[in-house]
Order: sequence, then structure tokens, then C-alpha cells
Amino acid sequence: MTAEILIQIFLLGIALSMDAFAVSITDGLTYVDINKRRCFFIAIVFGVMQALMPLVGYWLVELVQTIVGAASGEQAGNIMATVVTWIAFALLVFIGGKMLIEGIRDTKKPAEEREAKKFSVKEVLFFGVATAIDALGTGVALHSGLSNNGTIFLHVTIIMVCTFLISLAGVFLGNKIEKLLKGKYEITAIIGGSILLILAVWIVLDHYIPF
Repeated sequence: MTAEILIQIFLLGIALSMDAFAVSITDGLTYVDINKRRCFFIAIVFGVMQALMPLVGYWLVELVQTIVGAASGEQAGNIMATVVTWIAFALLVFIGGKMLIEGIRDTKKPAEEREAKKFSVKEVLFFGVATAIDALGTGVALHSGLSNNGTIFLHVTIIMVCTFLISLAGVFLGNKIEKLLKGKYEITAIIGGSILLILAVWIVLDHYIPF
């Protein structure tokens, strides 16, 4: 394993963490009862998920290649990458659209009827899967040359640390923005929903037209 490969993995970790960064801003923006412990929980979930998905993708390709051969394994990996991209798109459109619609509806309600969004472990886990599932396809890329059975765990650990740190910064940034909006919950919901919808489109574009 060379320094050049480590740099590539580090840059890959930063690139993969951008999805988690966008959603962590949304979490910090929309959860009014966020605190330091919850900020770290969100960042840990995103980091672990962003590392787990490439690892699963890598070993799935390894398994398929063992069963049916290298060429078929690579083809199966590419199909898997496309499928999970559209799954991630659907998940983010669903929750982002729901958040956006609720925010718009709340703008028409009296201020006393608008409800603040509370922290939800279930939703954080959902976001963790939704933002990381497209990274299954990254496991295919890692298997094609960057990683091997001896280095894959080190590589996904680098990805996890990058995502954790960037997500933690995102949550704190979102929380600062929420405080500036001074309890305008409907605005935070609209911004958060819009971020998720933009991210959904970005994931699809990035799959078909790599930037």
C-alpha cells in the first residue's frame, strides 16, 4: 500500500462524507433540542454507516466473484451500484419532500400552532442509511484496485473518521443557523427539506455523470 493510495482513500472519504455533511446540517438545523451528546451521536452514526456500506459492497463483490468469476462479479457490482443509487434517491425524496411540505403548511398556521421538531434516534438512523447506501457502489470501486483483503478495513476506517469529523462540523453549523432563525421552525423545515431534495438529485447525477 503506497502513500498515493492512502491519499486517494482520504480524498474519497471526504467526497463520500459530503452527503452526510449536508444531512448533518439539516439535523442541526431542524432539531431544536440538540445538544453536544446528540451532535456526537449523529456524527458517529453517519461515520459508521459511511464506512459499513463500502465494506459490505466490497465483500459482496468478492463473494460474487468467488462464485461466478471476476467478469460477472464486476458486472453484478455495477448493477448493484445503480440500484442502490435509486434507492437512496427515493429515500431522500420521500423524507425531504415530507419535510418541505410540512414546512410550507406550517407557514399558513398561527405561530402558536407550529410545532418544533424534536430529536429522533430512529430518524437519525434512517438518515444514516439513506446517505450511505449509495456508498455500496464505492465498495465496487475499492475492489477494482484501490483495496485488497488486507487493506480494506484500514481504508473504510479512514472513510469513517473523515465522515465523523465533517458530519460533526455540519451538525454544529446547522445548529448555529437554527439559533439565528430564532425559532422559525417552518423556515428550518423548508431549508432542511430542500437540502435533502437537492442531495437526492445530486446522488443520481453523480452516479451517471461523475464530477
